[in-house]
Amino acid sequence: MKYYVYIIFSQSVDRYYTGYTIDPSERLIEHNLGATPSTRPGRPWALVYLEECENKTVAIIREKEIKRKKSRKYIERLVYSKKE
Repeated sequence: MKYYVYIIFSQSVDRYYTGYTIDPSERLIEHNLGATPSTRPGRPWALVYLEECENKTVAIIREKEIKRKKSRKYIERLVYSKKE
């Protein structure tokens, strides 16, 4: 089973959120329905980055790596490098 690390962005609060999931489309719907307390105030969210991982362990490690950086610049580099 493949897992994904994703980054979503909220224009209303100008904030990124990073997570992991097996179904990025369904997870985005959950965020936009307010199912996650930490992202509820930022609705609507847009998926801006998606990275495929071979398994859950790899996805969790990658998510933590991105979050540990605590850097908006790092996240924006990831997001914009995928768009090119």
